[in-house]
Amino acid sequence: MGNVFKGSGQHLDLSNGGTEVFIDVLMLAVSDLAEAEWAYRFAALLTLQDQNVMGRGAVGFDLGDIVWGASTLECARSKDFVLRTVALALRRHRWNELGYDPPLARGYLLQFETMVKSFVPSAGGTQLGEGFPSPQERAVASCTRHRILSALPHWEGCFLCNRPNPS
Repeated sequence: MGNVFKGSGQHLDLSNGGTEVFIDVLMLAVSDLAEAEWAYRFAALLTLQDQNVMGRGAVGFDLGDIVWGASTLECARSKDFVLRTVALALRRHRWNELGYDPPLARGYLLQFETMVKSFVPSAGGTQLGEGFPSPQERAVASCTRHRILSALPHWEGCFLCNRPNPS
């Protein structure tokens, strides 16, 4: 079983373990960069990829299902935020907090970065994309123990707290 992240006609097919690593490193970065509502919505989308909560092999998303913004400028800002998040993760931001070395994460991030760079978001107004969290569902809670955005109060803790053996 695995998970698929799609965009621009490309696929990032990851094993369950690969998905965990990919989302872990993105969550560490997004937690420190998010400041605007859309960024917190994107962070919420990432929290929904926690297989310890959602189920193994049951996650993934398509860039085309994300509501990037109502205008071309909003879409560009949103895309820039995702690329900045990936760039921060590629610099191994906070990876020392994972408790393991993710040797394949760089390759996953580079492939995702290529997908996002080539993706052309279309201004979609304010309708909700399939599976993209609404403004009310954005991830504004932060785990006090790990300083990581989470789906609190829906889930108790961040992805590190939800691990079978949390750090």
